[in-house]
Amino acid sequence: MTRLTGGALRVTIFIGESDVWHHRPLYTEIVHRAHAAGLAGASVFRGIEGFGASSLIHTSRLLSLSEDLPVAIVLVDTEERVRAFLPQLDELVGEGLVILDDCEVVRYTGRDAECGKTGREGKKQL
Repeated sequence: MTRLTGGALRVTIFIGESDVWHHRPLYTEIVHRAHAAGLAGASVFRGIEGFGASSLIHTSRLLSLSEDLPVAIVLVDTEERVRAFLPQLDELVGEGLVILDDCEVVRYTGRDAECGKTGREGKKQL
């Protein structure tokens, strides 16, 4: 697992929940490719309401259920690794928005830190 501290680049990809890549949700394909590329982290967030280039409002409200809610995929790693991954996004994202932000990672250790296990067991006692 990648350890990342300090300056990094965050990629936020906005797509629709119903977007697919070869009969598979597009967000799943992006996360799996990011994992295979060794990026430090990826998360998918489902939106409750939004609109994009089409200007159609997609919402999860009961009276106007949408089958295409907004989805945001957030990837974080060094600028070099993220920029090396961008051609894959060019291939995958037909409609959507990709945003790059400089950010600072305060701490990333993964599940098995060198100094001891973290996670469900809680913090290691010093």
